Amino acid sequence: MKRLIECVPNFSEGRDAAKVNAIAAALSSVPGVYVLDREMDADHNRSVITLAGEPDAVAEAALRGVGKAMELIDLTKHTGAHPRVGATDVLPFIPIEGVVIEDCVALARRVGHEIWNRYRIPVFFYEAAATRPERVNLENVRRGQFEGLREEMKKNLDRLPDVGEPKVHPTAGVTVVGARKFLIAYNVNLNTPDVTIANKIAKAIRFSSGGLRYVKSMGVELKARNLAQVSINLTDFEQTPMHRVFEMVKREAQRYGVMPVGSEIVGLVPKKALEITADFFLQLENFSPAQVFENKLANALSGAPLAAAKDGVLAGLARPFLDAVAAPSATPGGGSASAFAAALAASLGQMVAGLSRKKKSQAAYVDQLSAALEEMRKTADELAEAIDRDARSYDTVMAAFKLPQGNAGETRKREEAIQEATKGAAEVPLQVADRTVALFERLGQLESIVAASMRSDLQVGRQLAGAAARGALANVEINLDGLTDAAYVAEMRAKAAALRERLGDAPRATSA
Repeated sequence: MKRLIECVPNFSEGRDAAKVNAIAAALSSVPGVYVLDREMDADHNRSVITLAGEPDAVAEAALRGVGKAMELIDLTKHTGAHPRVGATDVLPFIPIEGVVIEDCVALARRVGHEIWNRYRIPVFFYEAAATRPERVNLENVRRGQFEGLREEMKKNLDRLPDVGEPKVHPTAGVTVVGARKFLIAYNVNLNTPDVTIANKIAKAIRFSSGGLRYVKSMGVELKARNLAQVSINLTDFEQTPMHRVFEMVKREAQRYGVMPVGSEIVGLVPKKALEITADFFLQLENFSPAQVFENKLANALSGAPLAAAKDGVLAGLARPFLDAVAAPSATPGGGSASAFAAALAASLGQMVAGLSRKKKSQAAYVDQLSAALEEMRKTADELAEAIDRDARSYDTVMAAFKLPQGNAGETRKREEAIQEATKGAAEVPLQVADRTVALFERLGQLESIVAASMRSDLQVGRQLAGAAARGALANVEINLDGLTDAAYVAEMRAKAAALRERLGDAPRATSA
């Protein structure tokens, strides 16, 4: 399954394009990471960069961006309309595809510790990654800004960071790292320079002071445009859509004799958010997202009709591999089937860890379960790759047997090729067995921390892992029987015996 996350770091620099370009270059220096958008605001003196990709790659990119921002941004010389506590002010991770919010929490915690290890910048965790209830809301963490936090950390235990020493970095401040759903940064500009009006409107619409759910807002003065702005973060656009926010800002503005002169989206916005807004303002009857051309095309290209079918989907996913194994051909065979069973065991481990960490009863084990989930995911990927690798290794043996043997030279080359290919065919299942035995042991270790309702699934996974490891070892043995290198065979059998012992199997007799 493809795994994608988004990261939207906010940097305290919105006036020097060269610095922002250098930060963006650092972010995009990691293969597989895509910088999708970049916004600079001189009044806020802040830039927002959107990147996406595989979780590990995005995490490394974010770390490089934090390092470059530390080099280039000095908060002791920074001024701007937007509150800030760090050169890299906030660093949120957002699940997009094949990833859930808990994965992003685990990633945020890992990145936060690495920021301290690499750069000695203290870290606070916020939103879903918060370790304390009062730090869920970013404004609580950012209260007093860089200057106020610098003083409070010297004397107030409640303002100490989650990671690092109790003092801000001299020039880079602190970084606030979190995990959240897709956020829309949405601003409404007013036809007045009076920021007190913008602040009153912001207070009326934000949830913390009795306004709309999932809305955070504040008033900002846009000196360059001689306007006041209601700056809004919309944390759940499906529950509180953009049009509802705009209409409430418009109504509140009328109380003070002003009106919106425009609105803007900072960064990227989901298509669904625009569909919801269009439906409202156009008063479309019986509107469905399926009427949008791009949605229809994407569904057709991805095979969505199959995925949408309720009956037979799981069987349909498994059938191609089952048919390939059942076909009257040597590959895929027992080795590939063993790797497949092992990958399935690791996938069950993922499911168990992923569901368990969502349960309140297992709250004390969230970090351990998140680490196990990531470990199982990588193991499943490695074992899935071994399904084809095992088949290829056996195909190489078959190809060696087909080499010509018309004279002594050809016969010698053929025999050498057979021996070399057979070693490869023994090594692949040994690697599978080694990885699977470790998986077998790891699944056993999880039993004490997973939810009680998940234990039967965990046990199924462990039984599968044990069977897969034994199947892989049987494939090792059958290939060793055809080898003439006695020292190599003895070494391989010793490794296989050690793995069997870890499985709890009695020693097996081997051929002389």
